[in-house]
Amino acid sequence: MATQEKRKHARISSLNLSYVCLDENDKIVKQGMGRTLNVSESGILLETHFPIDKTHIVTLTLGLEEDLVDIKGRPVHTRTNNEGKYEVGIQFFEPDKKASRSLKKFIDAFGEQSAKDE
Repeated sequence: MATQEKRKHARISSLNLSYVCLDENDKIVKQGMGRTLNVSESGILLETHFPIDKTHIVTLTLGLEEDLVDIKGRPVHTRTNNEGKYEVGIQFFEPDKKASRSLKKFIDAFGEQSAKDE
């Protein structure tokens, strides 16, 4: 039985990136590297070694060539996978124009790579 897609934007596979978790006072509470399981213009599914609290703000650093951009979001769900790692769904806040352009380039580049891998 086919499942109806409920997402507003298509997801694509991508790679690792760094993230920082901030509390309500903008103090760093956790940071690390995560593996991006999929990404769209509205959010990202990130695999981490520990859960990220829903009250934290997450800053992700995306890089494509020399273009680095920070995008902020809030965790909307967390689940544990079969390997004991955490899969954290992060919904992006409205990115500024530069971040939005960089995010689209990031998605396009990995979309092209995914097509080549098929």
